[in-house]
Amino acid sequence: MSSEFHQLSEKVAQLAALTQSLRRENADLRLNVTALTTEKVDLSRRMEEAHQRIEALLEKLPVAIAATPTTPAINEEETA
Repeated sequence: MSSEFHQLSEKVAQLAALTQSLRRENADLRLNVTALTTEKVDLSRRMEEAHQRIEALLEKLPVAIAATPTTPAINEEETA
């Protein structure tokens, strides 16, 4: 009987230690999720800002000359 009680006591102690370990790990994972969520928001904001800057630059670019129908075609013989 004493041996069974001792084994049960050890298993309870192991379970308590495992529970504490899992709680610490869970707390660490929650901190990581919070940090990664914050980083994701920051990166999304930076991507949107970059997108807006690229759009602004594209609007400033002149229209491509080849796209206008009045531009004469360049003959390969003339450029050689």
